[in-house]
Amino acid sequence: TKRLTRSRPTTSPAPRKVLPSKRVVVKRAPSISASVKPPPSRGGFLWPLNGGRVLSRFGTLGKGLQNDGINILAPRGTPIRAVQNGVVAYSGNELRGFGNLLLIKHTGGWISAYAHNDQLLVKTGDQVRRGQVVSRVGSTGSVDKPQLHFELRRKNRAVDPERYLGRRTASLRR
Repeated sequence: TKRLTRSRPTTSPAPRKVLPSKRVVVKRAPSISASVKPPPSRGGFLWPLNGGRVLSRFGTLGKGLQNDGINILAPRGTPIRAVQNGVVAYSGNELRGFGNLLLIKHTGGWISAYAHNDQLLVKTGDQVRRGQVVSRVGSTGSVDKPQLHFELRRKNRAVDPERYLGRRTASLRR
C-alpha cells in the first residue's frame, strides 16, 4: 500500500511576524444607553431647515448607487433643526464620507441623521426638542457644496424622508 502524505504549503517569501510601527486605535461611534429614552413628542416630523433646494432624492441614483436620504443645498451656516424631540445618539466626524454627523434617537424606533454639517451644536447624550437648532449647514465629508444630507430610519432601516416630513420649506430642484 502506498502512504499518502500532504505536503506543507510553501510561501515566498517565508512568512514573518509583522509588528505595527504605531499603536492602532479604532474609533467606534459612541452608543446611547438603552435606558435613555427620548422625550415624547406631539405632531409629525418637521422639515429640517428653512429654504434650500433638494439636490438628490431618496432611492436609486443609477450606476449602482443608492441615496438613503435626501440632499438639500443651502448656504453655509443655515440653521438645521431637530425634526422631532429626541436624544443625541452620536455627534462627531468619525464616519467616513459624512463629515460632521449628528444622529438623533426618537420614540417609536426612529432615528434622524444630519450629515455634512459645518457646526454641531449639541453633543452625544443631549436631549433636544422639536425645532431646536442642532447644527449648521456645511460641506464636510464627501461633498463640495454646502448641503444637508438628511436621513430618517425606522428600526435601522432607511425610509424616504419626504413621505414622513411635514410641510416642505425647501424648494424642489427644477
